[in-house]
Amino acid sequence: MFSPRDRLSDIELSRRDRIIVYYLTGLLALVLVYAAVYNVVMARLEGVDQSIFASIEFVAQTMTTTGYGQDSGHWSHPVTYLFVILTQVSGIGIGFFTLRLIIIPLFTDAEVNLDDRLSRKEDHVVICEYRRDSAVLLEELRELGIDYVLISSSKEDAKNLSDEGYAAIHGSPQDVSAFERASIGDARAVITDAGVANVNTILTVRSVRPDVEIIALTDDSDLRDVLRSTGADSVLSPHGVLGHRLAEKAVSSFSAELTDTIDLGADVEVVEIPVAHGSRLVGMRIRDSRIRERTGANIIGAWIDGELQLPPDPDAVIQPNTVLLVTGGHEALEAFSEFTRSRRSLRKHERIVLVGHGEVGRAARSVVEESGIDFVTVDIEERDGVDIVGDAGSRSVLREAGVERSDAIVVGLPDDSASLLTTVLARSMNPDAEILVRVSDADATRKALSAGADYVLSVPRVSARMVARELRGEDVITPSTQIRIVRVSAAPFAGRTLAESRIYEETGCRVIAVEDDTGPSVAVDPHQRFTGDERLTVVGSDEAIQRFRKRFDVPSLETES
Repeated sequence: MFSPRDRLSDIELSRRDRIIVYYLTGLLALVLVYAAVYNVVMARLEGVDQSIFASIEFVAQTMTTTGYGQDSGHWSHPVTYLFVILTQVSGIGIGFFTLRLIIIPLFTDAEVNLDDRLSRKEDHVVICEYRRDSAVLLEELRELGIDYVLISSSKEDAKNLSDEGYAAIHGSPQDVSAFERASIGDARAVITDAGVANVNTILTVRSVRPDVEIIALTDDSDLRDVLRSTGADSVLSPHGVLGHRLAEKAVSSFSAELTDTIDLGADVEVVEIPVAHGSRLVGMRIRDSRIRERTGANIIGAWIDGELQLPPDPDAVIQPNTVLLVTGGHEALEAFSEFTRSRRSLRKHERIVLVGHGEVGRAARSVVEESGIDFVTVDIEERDGVDIVGDAGSRSVLREAGVERSDAIVVGLPDDSASLLTTVLARSMNPDAEILVRVSDADATRKALSAGADYVLSVPRVSARMVARELRGEDVITPSTQIRIVRVSAAPFAGRTLAESRIYEETGCRVIAVEDDTGPSVAVDPHQRFTGDERLTVVGSDEAIQRFRKRFDVPSLETES
């Protein structure tokens, strides 16, 4: 069903779909031509005057081999017999062609050329070997209106993505022909996430399109300079960003000074603050917490049981893994952070346990080292910087690391099953500890919260946000949070008030600041009439922000530094 804004001319068909449309149109035309010729033949050669509908029925019966029609007794002229034979033979041929083109691909696992499924591409993005849950990124791009073609060296992965409706083809990103099939000549950018083959991929792209923008993703931040010197225009390291964010959360939860706030202007900031185990807020309804009266901060949202509430239900009960989204002045937010910490965290800090010493763990360690807080690192492999070598899924290893007397545990393991096991064990050994977890699968976020984590970031979500920010120039204020905050133009809402725009009702997003010529204001008046020149700061989950952009077609703004 089309929405009022949809037009038939906006519909893009893949090559295979276009062939089917052409085929069915041609078949219909052939039936009508046969019927018209047969009608003339019967009238002039056989002396039978019949309606065109009777002639269409004869052609349909004959071409489908269901019979030769009730007219067979009227034939005597040789031309009539020759025409009937032509109709019969062509009907058999068309039947086989229909079987191969439409029936078999629909009802069997017959070999399908994925290239045939691609619609025409212009100003699109070519994605090579994306390894961070491709569906999360592709859905993000599709909702943002950014066209793409994904090249995967795994035939099975490419087919599965294509079967799910994504524009994916099978090929090697080190093969020029794969890029030609992906229409790189008309592409706006290339994203490569091919691991050790990134350099090879970049050189291949440069040999085909020296002028195209190349964005490289890497799990090893030490390769940033190498990739840039090879030809990448920008290099993204999601694991490093994620590790820094988790460590900043851990450090800020043990200090009255907040370092991970987001500045909205007008001396107002926004921050995500996990409610620690043992906090005085645990078990209290939001309406009874009297946060504003006690600290001056405002609760504008909350992650409760893995679901983002904007605004939160006043009767919602604050649990140990609840993450509150709060705005206010810096001093008010620090007072709120102090208010939410557990009573144990008010004592002198002992240590932070960093589980996993890969890219995420090393990034987290750099933040903790700068804070001056004691820490211990755990990894299953012996390497520089690892204090305890062992499996973090073992209670004895965690006990050796001092989990029972630590105030925070940052779990940065690459395997989600190992992360969940470590989280459950750490929570059972230390009910009051702050546990912050990285997961590799976006769907594992809720599982980690159920396992006892206080704060969770997923690699696919962070990666997709970073790529979208790089591609679209979208003003994503920070990509490494559980929520998404963007600045957008108010042009689509010109002449309407915030209440009339129904942004929250239709998308689940909330406007938390409005900026005009006089500067930003977080005292959002729902009855203020927009001129269209304002900038709105909008907050929501990934899905809500996607709905917001799709519903209101909000233009992008340049990213601020």
